[in-house]
Amino acid sequence: MEEAFARAVDDGLKLTKRLVLPDGGHLPPPRPPQGMDRDDPAAAHSAWLHHLLPAGPMAYAVVVDPGSVDSPDVPSYQPHVYGRLDPPALIPLQMREADLRVDCAAAGCAAAEVSLRVRWWLHCVTRSRACPCRIVLPMGHQGSILGAEVTVGKKSYNTHVIDTEDNSAVKISMPESGGLLKQEWFSLTIPQVGGGEDIFATIRWSQKLLYHNGRFTVEVPFRFPPFVNPLPKVFMKKEKIQLTVNTGVSKEVILQGTSHPLKEKGRQGEKLSFLHEAAVENWSTKDFTFTFTVYSGDLSGGVLVQPSTLRDYDDRDMFCLFLLPGNNANRKVFRKAVVYIVDTSASMQGKPLDSVKNAMSIALSNLIEGDVFNIIAFNDELRSFSSCLEQVNDRTIENAIEWMNINFVARGGIDIVHPLSEAMNFLSNSHDALPQIYLVTDGSVDDERNICHTMKTQLMNRGSKSPRISTFGLGSYCNHYFLRILASIGKGHYAAAFDTGSIEVRMAQWFQKASSTIVSNISIDGIKHIQDFEVDSEYIPDISAKYPLCVSGRYHGKLPETLIAKGQLADMSEISIELKVQHVKDIPLDKVLAKQQMDLLTAKAWLLENKELERKVVKLSIQNSLPSEYTRMVLLQTSLDKIDPAQQAKNKPTKKSSQDERSAMPLRGMTLGFGDVAATRENLTEGFGDIKAPEKFEIFEKAVGCCSRAADCFCCMCFIKACGKLNDQCVIVFTQACAAIACLGCFECCSELCCGGPN
Repeated sequence: MEEAFARAVDDGLKLTKRLVLPDGGHLPPPRPPQGMDRDDPAAAHSAWLHHLLPAGPMAYAVVVDPGSVDSPDVPSYQPHVYGRLDPPALIPLQMREADLRVDCAAAGCAAAEVSLRVRWWLHCVTRSRACPCRIVLPMGHQGSILGAEVTVGKKSYNTHVIDTEDNSAVKISMPESGGLLKQEWFSLTIPQVGGGEDIFATIRWSQKLLYHNGRFTVEVPFRFPPFVNPLPKVFMKKEKIQLTVNTGVSKEVILQGTSHPLKEKGRQGEKLSFLHEAAVENWSTKDFTFTFTVYSGDLSGGVLVQPSTLRDYDDRDMFCLFLLPGNNANRKVFRKAVVYIVDTSASMQGKPLDSVKNAMSIALSNLIEGDVFNIIAFNDELRSFSSCLEQVNDRTIENAIEWMNINFVARGGIDIVHPLSEAMNFLSNSHDALPQIYLVTDGSVDDERNICHTMKTQLMNRGSKSPRISTFGLGSYCNHYFLRILASIGKGHYAAAFDTGSIEVRMAQWFQKASSTIVSNISIDGIKHIQDFEVDSEYIPDISAKYPLCVSGRYHGKLPETLIAKGQLADMSEISIELKVQHVKDIPLDKVLAKQQMDLLTAKAWLLENKELERKVVKLSIQNSLPSEYTRMVLLQTSLDKIDPAQQAKNKPTKKSSQDERSAMPLRGMTLGFGDVAATRENLTEGFGDIKAPEKFEIFEKAVGCCSRAADCFCCMCFIKACGKLNDQCVIVFTQACAAIACLGCFECCSELCCGGPN
């Protein structure tokens, strides 16, 4: 998908040679990125295509007719162009305005809501013509779209979340108009935009903050190529970035760095605000990043509370309990007894399995003396590195990596329950080490609910020494809700990668988070007398040294001023952490936590097959404009009867047509689904967005369809011998087939059958 997209952009840039500048000149050709290897043409071309992928919000003209490409303001004589482009070319549109707003909720929430107001113009299509325009938005870490509003001329387009069971909500009368191109690329297609028209867009999304060594970082894709810069003499480019940070705790915030020259505008309690506003010669060439720390010398935390609202799906008040690992370098990490379970079914062939192997090698190298481990490779069968848990030393790690190189071979089907049971047996005598299971898979199986129920019973029977189960999903064919609920039952961590390029990085983060436990068996004192106190996750997970812990939930009644979190340290001593309860007004907990709550509720609804929980997800989804498995996001098109130019500049149409005049276009790929058992059985590899299905020889398939007796014959002469008759369609198709594949090497057999031997 990425390569096809980049090639379409490359074709579009070639078309821009037809554009004429106001002074009669032409646009300069786009320059290749610095550092490109000119001695290796293949590598240089690959780097050039990667350079054309969007690294910030972009809009493209979707050009089918190359003859429509011309400057709308300076039309010129253009030679006539015959033919149509299939697939269409994508011409990046020039950007006139960009206004970025980032609201960070730190502490345990560790999330940001991002809003972008941007203005593009269709600079590459003559005013007498129109074309579709595609908006592509790369979102940040674990990004989720919250909504988009687009105004073009006398039409406006708005995303809207509707219940899949409510057929009266809107009428789907138009084809699909975008969705997720990949997991963190959101796309919208505006059907027809006239040459020279402006596109006003406001797009909102949420994303998680990164955390490393006590530092929080928000990182927003905000890089723009030089060919989206309008001429400086014609348009003044104004760049504006607003940032707010609300820590939710009365601790000192220390600024660590920023990518853009922000100025502090004010501090009010736990809330800080910053601003960058300037006229720029060129748009930003680097992502917007902002790094800060919330001072905490040791383990600390708090509880944020927000009352329920009238439109809330639940009438109970909401809480967010967070624990920060702090910067105590002397805090010990638990010794580990680890079993790695890796899917080696046929669908893992190629880069997915190679990437998993590389990530596994790094994870093994990070084990320390005193840890014990084993590896299980599974498909239809099980293969174990050892018959018992092995002590960590240089020799065993080297042997384990060598064993993976030999045994990590993609073949066969998939069976998850047996490797999990085998891992539980390995960890039955882990003694004073913390037992952990890491499950990596790209497929779904029929008995996933039974697996969850069985594991829950076994873990409860083992008590505080039960193994932690962490899960990692690869691609879109595995059931990510099964993996999420299994990790929740096992007090572990869930993560995923949806394209092969991100597997190693995501797995490395997952291993670090799950293997750095500093406090286990967390419990909360002071809640015995609170009515209906409920945590969204099945259990409270352990505290990792690599990431804050955040659990949300609901309750009735009144919380005390402080709660006490208790847990067990690596030296088996107990620790108590005082959590101050704070009622917040400036942090919209319902919106910040909505995605996390929806995912956990959906996983519970799937496991229990509970319709009441499904309806809760629907209400939460519609309330927060987040698509779910039981709702869908559509793009509503509305004609504007009257537009005030001053309001249009703010992307606020003043008068809209009636509800009946709206047209709805569904957005695809907005949800994960509940796995694909059929695709897993067939070992399909297209579950990764960047792996194509094996190409089929369509001409031959059509030919086979016209005569079943010749199904195993590839050339037209052999076909005559096998079939005895030949219609006109067969003649055309088989002639093309023979020319295309040179009869797949069967000239010799053809000559023997028809001509008595080769000439």
